[in-house]
Amino acid sequence: MSNSKQPLWQPSPEAVASTQMDQFRRLVNERFRTELEDYDALHRWTVENREDFWKLLWDHTGVLASERGDTVLENDEMPGARWFPGARLNFAENLLRFRDDRTALVERLENGSRRELTYAGLFARVERLAAALAEQGVEQGDRVAGFMPNVIDTVVAMLATTSLGAIWTSCSPDFGINGVLDRFGQVEPKVLFACEGYFYNGKTIDSLPRIGEIAARIESIEKIVMVPVARSAEDTAAAIAELPRALTLEQFVAGAPERPLTFVQTEFNHPLYIMYSSGTTGVPKCIVHGAGGTLLQHLKEHRLHCDLDRDDILFYFTTCGWMMWNWLVSGLACGATLVLFDGSPFYPAPESLWDMADEEGISVFGTSAKYIAALEKAGIKPRESHNLERLRAVLSTGSPLAHEGFRYVYRDIKADLCLSSISGGTDIISCFALGNPALPVYAGELQCRGLGMAVEVWDDDGQPVIGEKGELVCSRSFPCMPVGFWNDPDGAKYRAAYFENWPGVWAHGDYAEITGHGGVIIYGRSDAVLNPGGVRIGTAEIYRQVEKVEEVLDSICIGQEWGDDVRVILFVVLREGVELDDELVQKIRSTIRANTTPRHVPAKVIQVADIPRTISGKIVELAVRNVIHGKPVKNQEALANPEALKLYENLPELAEG
Repeated sequence: MSNSKQPLWQPSPEAVASTQMDQFRRLVNERFRTELEDYDALHRWTVENREDFWKLLWDHTGVLASERGDTVLENDEMPGARWFPGARLNFAENLLRFRDDRTALVERLENGSRRELTYAGLFARVERLAAALAEQGVEQGDRVAGFMPNVIDTVVAMLATTSLGAIWTSCSPDFGINGVLDRFGQVEPKVLFACEGYFYNGKTIDSLPRIGEIAARIESIEKIVMVPVARSAEDTAAAIAELPRALTLEQFVAGAPERPLTFVQTEFNHPLYIMYSSGTTGVPKCIVHGAGGTLLQHLKEHRLHCDLDRDDILFYFTTCGWMMWNWLVSGLACGATLVLFDGSPFYPAPESLWDMADEEGISVFGTSAKYIAALEKAGIKPRESHNLERLRAVLSTGSPLAHEGFRYVYRDIKADLCLSSISGGTDIISCFALGNPALPVYAGELQCRGLGMAVEVWDDDGQPVIGEKGELVCSRSFPCMPVGFWNDPDGAKYRAAYFENWPGVWAHGDYAEITGHGGVIIYGRSDAVLNPGGVRIGTAEIYRQVEKVEEVLDSICIGQEWGDDVRVILFVVLREGVELDDELVQKIRSTIRANTTPRHVPAKVIQVADIPRTISGKIVELAVRNVIHGKPVKNQEALANPEALKLYENLPELAEG
């Protein structure tokens, strides 16, 4: 990839100089007497001088802690590295450092309701709920779970939990009963926060039957705290009268004596969150994240990579079952206003979120690549219909954003903004590669590797390569590595997940490329890479071309074992009224061939009515591959639409040559 490629957007020198990222570069030069001239040099310095970097970041971002300790890194290996072993801090204290009348949280529900809470109000709400949790006996190391939509009460519950040194874990209320049991059942929460219902796509969905079953089957739950969302507090109280161990949030708080909010100081690596792998290949892994590593990494990503400050209004379209919720909530540590939305992004109309962006003055708008592609297919042009005056950044994640998605944003949303495709995951509750308001944006590329992250792309021989495809790895330890997996006492599952390919090196499972100017291209998950004729092909390369075909709304691509080889099979969802005839198949194939290689061209193109996705919206190539090969899909509870898998069973086209 040559540097002659033209950027889609470039910040002015004045804009670069005003970013927190560039100010940090100048701080490093001043403090360490270096002459780092650009981001590339800064990134290299932060990787080669990780202890100096993370210590400076701690001071620069003003981490609140009773102790930092003198040692930054002990036992520098993966897994096993110990960052800031002498530190004592509390995560919630750092998110509640601001206690004034500025707006902290705005809650918007699909049914049109809106609430907001100031920083002072948030502190008071957390104080009351923490007192109630302490009265219930919740203490350091206990688990508290949320089966909750993305509302203010969920944020308050997380902060109250973590102020006590307890561990927060959550699922969104669209999870099926087995999906919840597979997750919360493993970690045995003491208290469950749950909503009695929620709104989605114009419907009100009742959660109470599932909550009753969860309560009956997870014995560790001592109290269920019901948060009214779709009913009034009175109706909620009446509805749960027969539910053992349940009471409303109002009752739970009213029954506790007043107690000033104190923040339990814990070790840097003390468990903060338990997150879950998607679980499409078995019972979900319970990934434990530490308080200090999560805080430092999020402060770095928000302040430096997103240029977030107190004047920003940050929005990310997410549920509480996706790590982007945890990432969003950390924006409180910067003093920004967070917009929490719960519901369908396309209800009542495809442009609903852009109406909200104007009404709330959103400056940083986060979403998924899938949402951007769906907007484009729906012909939505916010640039023509909306003001978006304050909007300065769009973030995209969940899957690789295609070149066309980049061009769509600049053409039809706003020409002057930083479009940051970001990539990392639940495994590190943050990013390996992400945005930078001080760098240009190139179509199809993530702008840069994260500061302090030794991200490389390795070939099959374990050699780092530039401008070639390979495995995305992190070759040196970093503070936000998971503490471990729950119920994995010897660490065997943890090592097998990331360190099996190359001992001591984190292999993330992405098929990627680092470009000549330091950008990153993600081609898809390594385990979904196609291998026709022994040539490795990332599925994103095919999706990029298929998205150009107007008749196709969505697609999923897998490799089918055929003879002694693998052949590429493409499944497509078409616009209403469109049928897959020979002419359209030819159009799809020729579009792919014209822009890739003959090996990328699918042997079969098959029309389907739906594509299976995880609850956080990611397509599940492995599950479809298993179905067409007659193998079981172990954990269908991880899917938002498991019934879609039946569409791929025993297809006659797959038995033909």
